Amino acid sequence: MSTTKKKKSISTKKKRIAPPKGKLGVLLPGMSGAVSTTFIAGVEAIKKGLGKPVGSLTQMGRIRLGKRTDKKSPLIKEFIPLCELDDLVFAGWDIYKDDCYEACLKAGVLEKELVEELKDTLKQTSPMPAVFSRKYVKNLNGKHLKSGKTKMDLARQLIGDIKNFKKQSGVDRLVMVWCGSTEVYIQAAAVHSSIKSFEDGLKNNHPSIAPSMIYAYAAIKCGAAYANGAPNLSADVPALIKLAKKNNVPLAGKDFKTGQTLMKTILGPGLKSRMIGLSGWFSTNILGNRDGEVLDDPYSFKTKEESKLSVLEHLFQPDLYPDLYSDVYHKVRINYYPPRGDAKEAWDNIDIFGWLGYPMQIKVNFLCRDSILAAPIVLDLVLFLDLAQRTGFDGIQEWLSFYFKSPMYAEGLYPEHDVFIQLMKLKNTLRYIKGEELITHLGLDYYNLM
Repeated sequence: MSTTKKKKSISTKKKRIAPPKGKLGVLLPGMSGAVSTTFIAGVEAIKKGLGKPVGSLTQMGRIRLGKRTDKKSPLIKEFIPLCELDDLVFAGWDIYKDDCYEACLKAGVLEKELVEELKDTLKQTSPMPAVFSRKYVKNLNGKHLKSGKTKMDLARQLIGDIKNFKKQSGVDRLVMVWCGSTEVYIQAAAVHSSIKSFEDGLKNNHPSIAPSMIYAYAAIKCGAAYANGAPNLSADVPALIKLAKKNNVPLAGKDFKTGQTLMKTILGPGLKSRMIGLSGWFSTNILGNRDGEVLDDPYSFKTKEESKLSVLEHLFQPDLYPDLYSDVYHKVRINYYPPRGDAKEAWDNIDIFGWLGYPMQIKVNFLCRDSILAAPIVLDLVLFLDLAQRTGFDGIQEWLSFYFKSPMYAEGLYPEHDVFIQLMKLKNTLRYIKGEELITHLGLDYYNLM
């Protein structure tokens, strides 16, 4: 008798999706930062007809259904039941007291005239005191903080905040997106291995439990889906993944894929697809926002560096293509330059080689706006994580890798960094949820019928 296990086939049966009834609470640690305020103000501007949601797949993207000859490509938001923008309710925490209007002006991302048009709405949203320690973000020193004897005390205060917000606002569902600053580099340790060890660590103020982990723990305990927009260790530890599975909570992360790394995951697959070799990739950035200030500390930069450096290794798979990618020199630099504000400039020098090993170069100069690129990512994650929870998905949502520099993935796998494969995975997941045929792009059936 054969002992070979029979593999489960992917069902094309439509999944049961709970409708997006009522309001969706959006919880934002780092609420007074440039990303959060640009996101909140942007949503309010779009609702008032003052701008369009450029960069948002949920709002402007389309999805092909069936064959190309069927000519069916509805908007994603018309194909899948997503929460409406009018049903989003915002809340969050920050180490500074500024309400969203004041914080938006200080961030300087959006034109003052637009912010003034939104003043009355933005003034209504102010952050709650934050869980924060300069041990984990050394270059910030806000005073709008919670206090407690233990990290478990702080976690319980966050849980209380979330429950009070849900009760007072009347929201039906919750999603939390970490938009706080990059914390110092922490490696996974024994304290992160199980729910019990993690909770004991909270009670004993374990130094390897950073504030973002406390927020993730509180979110999961309250049934809120959680995404990490920064590169620091947060929900991507066994204890919190297990807790999320136990509480039926979806997780995604980490580190929003915005500027320079977005370009790498676009250019890299193109080079690899043509079997063009790579000798070196030098990347440097200047930026002057709060993110740049935080990353001016070498301990926080180490966290960001690890996130940025990991992309090329997994993307080019040097173990499979040693002649092309086994000896790549990859260097990343970030320089804090206050005059530039949120308008980051990224330079890339890429040394490649082709036929018979002859060298060539590519130069990229990307003058981007970090928060303008990040805001639609936050929106899409909020709406897709809410969809995941209403569909009954929990734990790691690898189909949302499209949005991250360091995507979460199951044990035994490797992360997929090719942005085009990531997008195919995302759209096929949406087709799968709705019971539509998955698209492989094989295309032979068109020609067999001719």
